[in-house]
Amino acid sequence: MSSVFASTLLKDKVALITGGGTGICRGIALAFAAHGCHVAITSRKIEHLEPTRDELQARGVRAMANAADVRDAAAVAEMIAAVASELGRIDIVVNGAAGNFICLAENLSPNGFGTVVDIDLKGSFNVSRAALPHLKAQGGSVINISATLPYLGVMGQAHASAAKAGVDSLTRTLAVEWGPHRIRVNGIAPGPIEGTEGVRRLTNEKSRESGLKNCPLGRMGTTDDIANAALYLASDAASYVNGVTLVVDGGLWLRSARILGEE
Repeated sequence: MSSVFASTLLKDKVALITGGGTGICRGIALAFAAHGCHVAITSRKIEHLEPTRDELQARGVRAMANAADVRDAAAVAEMIAAVASELGRIDIVVNGAAGNFICLAENLSPNGFGTVVDIDLKGSFNVSRAALPHLKAQGGSVINISATLPYLGVMGQAHASAAKAGVDSLTRTLAVEWGPHRIRVNGIAPGPIEGTEGVRRLTNEKSRESGLKNCPLGRMGTTDDIANAALYLASDAASYVNGVTLVVDGGLWLRSARILGEE
């Protein structure tokens, strides 16, 4: 993480990050901690969280890991209560828990479609809604991790595209409803991020080469690119930014919707 922002950017704030043990959201969690934020991370499996929690604590901030399935509203409520009790408040929520796989719509089961919608869209609602009373106490920021998939047609991604389109819509609606409580709600739509599970599972060598060729900036994204966007949206630098889903993909979505390929 380059020193783009002051190390005190989020000093003494408390962030809850779903999916925070791995991938993009692990990068966001570590970046927040490096800028003075206390961090709680959650996902379904505690073993995905504990190594990142230890890394966070090594950065000198308070950190906790709490396993919960974002699809389970009751489990989410318990997790939110535990975070608020241990860390004292919640200022920032990052909804990053997600699921995805490649499957043509004609072969996609109702359960497969519904599972992705439940994790990505319903999970974002469940966590945001449960955190609302804590965010209301002093104002805050919600950041929903979306994707560029719904902006153009991407084969094999009907489930994820529908879920993320719903996340974008939820972002805009909550921004309007919760703005009067001094709660800003924004999103980030990453492009392909190098070294993540999503890129490993959803792309092949041919589609990655095509993505690099089509991206105006000529490279894949990094977790730092997304973390920097999250730092900005969570900070006072974005105090008048509300209801926006920020695309962070080097301009790739403007050139091609076929990063996953047709295979």
